[in-house]
Amino acid sequence: MAVTVETLEKLERKLTLTLPLNIIQSEVDTRLKRLARTVKMDGFRPGKVPMNVVAQRYGYSVHYEVMNDKVGEAFAAAANEAKLRVAGQPSISEKEGAPEGELTFDAVFEVYPEVRIADLAGAEVEKVSAEVSDAAIDKTLDILRKQRRTFAQRPADAPAQDGDRATIDFEGKIDGEPFSGGKAEGFQFLVGEGQMLKEFEDAVRGMKSGESKTFPLSFPADYHGKDVAGKQADFLVTVKKIEAAHLPEVNEALAKSLGIADETVEGLRSDVKKNLEREVKFRLLARNKNAVMDALVANAELDLPKSSVQAEVDRMIEGARADLKQRGIKDADKAPIPDDLFRPQAEKRVRLGLVVAELVRANELQAKPEQIKTHIEELAASYEKPQDVVRWYLSDNRRMAEVEAVVIENNVTEFVLNKAKVVDKVISFDDLMGQN
Repeated sequence: MAVTVETLEKLERKLTLTLPLNIIQSEVDTRLKRLARTVKMDGFRPGKVPMNVVAQRYGYSVHYEVMNDKVGEAFAAAANEAKLRVAGQPSISEKEGAPEGELTFDAVFEVYPEVRIADLAGAEVEKVSAEVSDAAIDKTLDILRKQRRTFAQRPADAPAQDGDRATIDFEGKIDGEPFSGGKAEGFQFLVGEGQMLKEFEDAVRGMKSGESKTFPLSFPADYHGKDVAGKQADFLVTVKKIEAAHLPEVNEALAKSLGIADETVEGLRSDVKKNLEREVKFRLLARNKNAVMDALVANAELDLPKSSVQAEVDRMIEGARADLKQRGIKDADKAPIPDDLFRPQAEKRVRLGLVVAELVRANELQAKPEQIKTHIEELAASYEKPQDVVRWYLSDNRRMAEVEAVVIENNVTEFVLNKAKVVDKVISFDDLMGQN
């Protein structure tokens, strides 16, 4: 087999493969003979079908298979001999005018790029930190109390106020006409908690049981109900019942109901703090990891393989179609989704993947078994039965691969933070958690 390699542009290469015809024909004959021993055809006993009949029936398909196999083998051997790191699948076409007794093919493909990462000592990375304050613990306890609140009916003359549960009937009309979803009876919502549009809440706040009111309401332009988005409706609302909320006290009884081992308030606060600290750790790591990855990409030079980007675009489009299907969208698998919608994100993913892979290779940042084990144990720690969660991870290769990828990213993050110029920034718990 003779091999020549040609550089077309940037990462694109062309290999010319030459195969002797006798190798192809020899393999075709071998496979047809093997097939003749088992093939079943009308009028012949198994294994007794004449070779010319077998060749006539199956010759074309066997020849096609052999050509695919031999050309694939030749390409793999040639790429390996030339020490080429092939990205994606090659485009292979037969050339005309080959010498007698030979077949010649052109294989056009891309190779993975050389990744050049600048000295990370000059890279600036913002590293955020946050602590779990007593206020954060108090806020979490308030959420736990709200989840366990009870309601008692208010007197008939008591106006609805924030925190109350209102039971109402309502009907909305646009230009005097009812609309889908605009009417309900016995509907319950918590006043002042954002479950309804602000104008609706403002109208019900202060109303008493048995009262009715008509008020205008403007639906936002981005409202999820497209038929009414951006339009104004008139609503008639009647209050049927107002109930006041009662939140349990932070005491031993609450600690007991939440399964705290020593059933004390101190134990409850300690448990809440431990869980918040675990969440803070993961969020800080994710945020600092993103900052590191941005710095890495900014300090790296490389050409992107078009085939890798297109493969990522295709994966993202398939993911989008699967999401549409899950939402019940008809013919989601045929939905026209343009490549350009995902191309920038796909390019970013491929670029980051290649840079991280090079950093891992050059600095031996692969995930060690003990790191994977520790990470799984941390993930499982917040569950009631951690060992069951650990077994759940260990039982599935795909889940283990996901954990391994996260550990590698953590290794890369730590490596870069040790090399780069780090700017420390303390942020509040609420900022980290995205709370106002």
